[in-house]
Amino acid sequence: MMARATPKTAGAADGGFRVRLLKYWKPKEYLLGFVFVAALGLGGAWGSWQNLCAGDACPSIAQISTFEHEQKSKILAIDGRQIAEFGFESRTPVSIRALPEYVAQAVVATEDRRFYEHRGFDPIGIARAVVGVVTFNYAGGGSTITQQLARNMFDEIGFERRYVRKLKEVQVALDLERSYTKEQILEAYLNEIYMGRGYGFQNAARGYLGKNATDMNVAEAALLTAILNVPARYDPFRFPERAKARRDLVLDLMARAEYLTLDEARRWKDFPLPESEPEGSVTSIAPYFEEWVRQILDDRFGAEVYSGGFRVYTTLDIDMQRAAQAAMEAGWAEIEADTMSFRHPLYSDFDTVTSFPGSTPYLQGAFIALDPETGYVLALIGGRDYGQSKFDRARLAQRQAGSSFKPFVYTAAIATGIPASYVLEDNAVVYPQVSGEDWRPSNFTEEFRGPMTIREGLYTSTNMIAIKLGWEEVGIETVAQTARRMGIHTVIERFPSTTIGASAVIPIEVAEAYSAYPNLGTKVTPFPILRVEDANGNVVWEPQPERTVVLDSLPARIMVDMLQDVVRLGTGYNAIRVRAGLPTEVPAAGKTGTTNDGTDIWFTGFTPNLLATVWFGMDSPVPLFRLGPGRRQATGGGLAAPVWGAFMRRVYEGVEADEDNGTLAVAPLRPIPNEWPMLPGLNAVLVDRKTGQLASRWCPQEDQYVEYYIPGTEPTELCDRSSRRFRFPRIN
Repeated sequence: MMARATPKTAGAADGGFRVRLLKYWKPKEYLLGFVFVAALGLGGAWGSWQNLCAGDACPSIAQISTFEHEQKSKILAIDGRQIAEFGFESRTPVSIRALPEYVAQAVVATEDRRFYEHRGFDPIGIARAVVGVVTFNYAGGGSTITQQLARNMFDEIGFERRYVRKLKEVQVALDLERSYTKEQILEAYLNEIYMGRGYGFQNAARGYLGKNATDMNVAEAALLTAILNVPARYDPFRFPERAKARRDLVLDLMARAEYLTLDEARRWKDFPLPESEPEGSVTSIAPYFEEWVRQILDDRFGAEVYSGGFRVYTTLDIDMQRAAQAAMEAGWAEIEADTMSFRHPLYSDFDTVTSFPGSTPYLQGAFIALDPETGYVLALIGGRDYGQSKFDRARLAQRQAGSSFKPFVYTAAIATGIPASYVLEDNAVVYPQVSGEDWRPSNFTEEFRGPMTIREGLYTSTNMIAIKLGWEEVGIETVAQTARRMGIHTVIERFPSTTIGASAVIPIEVAEAYSAYPNLGTKVTPFPILRVEDANGNVVWEPQPERTVVLDSLPARIMVDMLQDVVRLGTGYNAIRVRAGLPTEVPAAGKTGTTNDGTDIWFTGFTPNLLATVWFGMDSPVPLFRLGPGRRQATGGGLAAPVWGAFMRRVYEGVEADEDNGTLAVAPLRPIPNEWPMLPGLNAVLVDRKTGQLASRWCPQEDQYVEYYIPGTEPTELCDRSSRRFRFPRIN
């Protein structure tokens, strides 16, 4: 039996271990190893830092002094009012020495208190910003003015992951500080920053105040400094209370920095804000439209467009653009206000120095208004904030069409001789898929209503009717070719789900395709330019409207009447006639669109002389609203159609005076057009809406209505619902 070790024995053993450990312990070697590893790490970090901007990964700092002063091209609205200048980023550089000293003081006090102390990167400022967030006490932002300049001037910064982008921004900022004086950096910043009315303080002064930046007083300089933080949020004409509160904060910060006395700050707070936009000011009223025009001109004329002094007459109607913007702003606000259902980040959570090279995290939308006769684009909104995201959703976004695709199904049916009174059964269907699984579509309400005419199927947006009509009766190939011919150029998959809008479409292509309806068969290609004149007034380009006959006039006229029912009886009635208050004297037609779970919502509608498409959604396709008991469902009829209706009401009825909301009486933009003529050749027949057969005394009189037929497609049998054995027929 082994003896137990006594404490003395144990200690001896332990001591022996220490002796052996010391035998192998070589502190110099371990220290050298540690130093070697640390050096490798530091060397790797330094190498990564040095190579961060290798090659063309970062811009040349020489770009800070490359503002162009050639004769810029002027971009004019359809009535001759100027809307922009090219070089695209409309800016008029002004020397910092020409500006009153309080302009720079306001910006430094608000955006970067330690601007004259740091060398481009300010850890103290970052710490102060963090403390300000935690304590709810504004203390300035974390990014220095130099960093903001680097971020805003150079497109090369902003396309990688956030931390890489930030490191590049810091490196360029440090390079700028080594290469330029503080005065040069601040001057470039004042000329570069986006202000909501073009770029830089000079354009902002003209756009908001109607004067040059050199003529501003202290309160006006503070107001523009307040605006540059988030122009969309602090616009003094749309949000005067917000703008004043923010301006007064800037004055307080100037006093804290000892640029003003407390008494001076108090006095300047009493200075009134501008109450109306200056006449003739150059404003970025339609930045996505302007960029489209710029791209077209750049392709055709190259660099000359930026220095050649062209006068470019566009199709933009400024008043319609403003009406569209107001309607979209109301639509965005309504969606975001539903805090029970809408649980995404809010647009107001982000400032304009935030740039999103990809998708934005907040609610987006698009709007296009066309003259359906010419294709002139009268208004265009490609997103919520051009300064944050330059991606044009109106012209480039591919989104599921939802029910806004259904008119192409019905057009194909009418064009092939199926009448609007054709009856189909609204009931459950099952279609096998390529994957081997079954597709079991449902209606929006998951209820089935039995037999109905395809006219009713369209204005009630009943999925089963569209699916059966497009897949079983007409054929998906005919549907796809019809949509393609009308103007849908994206991929149209040959699946049953395509009939209810599973394929992706582009908003402006939807508008183009729908233009065949008000024109009774002729579609127009949307285009934004009327003519281009050189600096001497000579016309150098005058593109002509591109019109293409895509439908016979008789089926097109029947489709117009069916789409009018959407507004008269169906999914668009409450939103357009009731909520938006569009007068019944305005002949209107269109179609709502809603995708699965309300990810994309649409309304495209038209009158005889105006067409508009509305879309709302998130950039990364997810449902707008969370589903559940007590929560609202996001639909085209509930959210997009009211925006369309509000726009059209402004166009045809004007705006009435409203002292509470600060609106003024504004005259209509267009006279109310006459109803579409009923074309010779169409036969008007009294039929029964339940069976699609000829009306008779054996069917209720309240179910009788006048249907229109291409000759040879009329029903021939009398309605008879008196027999118990009666079955609802399909009309052949």
